[in-house]
Amino acid sequence: MMMKESTCAVMRRAGDGPRRIDCEKFHNVANCCYLYANNEYRPKNEETMINDKVRMYLLPPLFNAAVRAGAAIMEVYKDRSSYEVSLKSDRTPITLADRLAHKTIREYLGPTRIPILSEEGRELRYEERRNWELFWLVDPLDGTVEFLKGNNEFTVNIALMENNVCVGAVIYVPYFAKMYVAGRGAGSFLKEGIVPDAAADYSYEQIVSDWQRLPLVGEGRERQRVAVSRSHQTPETHEHIAELRRRYPDLEVVEQGSSCKFCLLAEGAVDYYVRTSSTYEWDTAAGELILAEAGGETRSLPDGRGLRYNEEDLRNPWFVCRSKYCRL
Repeated sequence: MMMKESTCAVMRRAGDGPRRIDCEKFHNVANCCYLYANNEYRPKNEETMINDKVRMYLLPPLFNAAVRAGAAIMEVYKDRSSYEVSLKSDRTPITLADRLAHKTIREYLGPTRIPILSEEGRELRYEERRNWELFWLVDPLDGTVEFLKGNNEFTVNIALMENNVCVGAVIYVPYFAKMYVAGRGAGSFLKEGIVPDAAADYSYEQIVSDWQRLPLVGEGRERQRVAVSRSHQTPETHEHIAELRRRYPDLEVVEQGSSCKFCLLAEGAVDYYVRTSSTYEWDTAAGELILAEAGGETRSLPDGRGLRYNEEDLRNPWFVCRSKYCRL
């Protein structure tokens, strides 16, 4: 990890407030990365340069930020009179829960000194962010429509991006107390029983204990299950499903909101997901890594390319996802 003439203070949580780990300085040197905290030399990797120690330091802030944001969301969720719904410029809804979750994440991750690109943050010009080597990509409340419907299918998505590649991700489903975690090259995991907590302070050791590696199910399901958005289907979605049915007439369609679809794919509970309506980079970055580390894949429609991040236009193309054992 290299940051131009800057320091990246990685954080653990201790007591009631953040405590800085010994500051690790990263300097640009051709084709290499120096980590001064331990006098280590690491050759530069073209995609990611974060070493295992830094991953360990950054996982607790990533994890705890999501749990704390989930607590802010659930506090609003239990009282419909407090939603404070309005429309953004793109005519999509925003609630008090979106705003509070964003504020919680911004304040908690702020001490890491890693910039944040958030759906509910200020609009950042491409010129301002195009050369970021490390940043958080955040959807504080994914599934606002589902939140408003009261169907419990909403999530907190946080991705750690290095050189526009997701290297760490969490998706938190606060209503069901489930946390999905992935690290690039390190696997994808589910940790259950993580209740929303405004003072969440999980250590690295607590996070990695008793989690379950994904996928949870193996191959062998005869009837393939296809996930679609619960609230954002289009005629193209229905055409795509109809084409699949011509080849696989017994497939089952599962409607699901938010990034829960990526989580079900990573678990192996569904096999395929098609999206032919608008999404943004913060909707997919965390889920794509969690799925990939569980053996699945995400590809754009119709050209079959990987999704790209920190683009000038933050909107994604249409895409399809396949689980590890998908036969479609």
